[in-house]
Amino acid sequence: MKLPGSDDSSTLLYDLRSDTRSVGILTFHRCINYGSYWQARCLAEGVHARGHRVMLLDHECPRVTRAEWRGALQPTLPVRASAGDRRRYGAKLRKFLCAFDALPLSPGFDLVDPLEMPHVDTVLVGSDEVWNLRHPWYGGASIFFGQGLNAECVAAYAASFGSYDADAGLDPYWQDQLRRFDRIAVRDANSQKLVAEAIGKAPMVVLDPCLQFPPQSDAATPVPAGRYALVYGHGLPEDFAAAARNWATARGIRLISIGYRNDWADEQWLDAGPHDFAAAMSGAQAVLTNFFHGCVFALLNKTPFACAPSPYRMNKVRDLTELLGAERHLLVPGARIDLGAILDVPLDAAIGGRIAAMRDQSNAYLDKVLG
Repeated sequence: MKLPGSDDSSTLLYDLRSDTRSVGILTFHRCINYGSYWQARCLAEGVHARGHRVMLLDHECPRVTRAEWRGALQPTLPVRASAGDRRRYGAKLRKFLCAFDALPLSPGFDLVDPLEMPHVDTVLVGSDEVWNLRHPWYGGASIFFGQGLNAECVAAYAASFGSYDADAGLDPYWQDQLRRFDRIAVRDANSQKLVAEAIGKAPMVVLDPCLQFPPQSDAATPVPAGRYALVYGHGLPEDFAAAARNWATARGIRLISIGYRNDWADEQWLDAGPHDFAAAMSGAQAVLTNFFHGCVFALLNKTPFACAPSPYRMNKVRDLTELLGAERHLLVPGARIDLGAILDVPLDAAIGGRIAAMRDQSNAYLDKVLG
């Protein structure tokens, strides 16, 4: 169902068939973040394609909404956005809100006290960093640990602890919560270690939904003209920015910064919506990022990429690149940067083979959970 003015071409996935399993997906589906939007939508579409009734469980919390919107309008703090940039970030926010409205949402219910959550046969918790106890506004929300869910089966798919490091360990309380789950699959080695220590068994590692169930191309959303590389992220290191600038200039490639301001890029596309992002990723010559889903969409499109890891996202990008044999695309802090050696050659063909093998493993897990 496409809404007027929407940046989304999805169809409403939730229907009233009574002969199939009902599945509720519990994730960060209202984050003003391209990766959060696409992982939620891709998982919903992938599960629906298996013949199940699907809805994204629409938890609500005014405190969280205020935090999301503040972050959307000032995403690069402590560097404050100008009035002009805030207007463009506001346009981006409105595109996300339209896209959310076109998702297969359940009736709304309270995040903290989910008594009015609709009943479903199975809840899938994840993807995203739903177990990150250090998340600035979702951290420690008990619903993501299985409490209060109105379902016969509660399982996790591609769940992550994000920046919460395995070396910190888990309090016995959180370990007990994880033992509530009927099945668990995670998307990174850091989360696998934390869960293994909690339940005494290493969970399966599965693919992020964007890689498992790739989004369909939207012909109605144009790809930027000409040869360009996408810059995706903020707070990128100065040496990385300088190397990217030199690499692009030498090759006549323009740099488009999507979603966030990076003054060293040629163009600032701050108001790009979720479909703009996916289309731009599909046509890019290269991706320069420090975000997890910057790497994911580059891998999805077989696009050369370079990732400068930040402390907050190190666990996610390190484990993703190691899982798929793409370690050479993750830069080592302080080491000399040679972007030509990374971006001027196609992705290693073995990466595609690893993604295919992981898709089989991920499907096998979903077969056990959903039948």
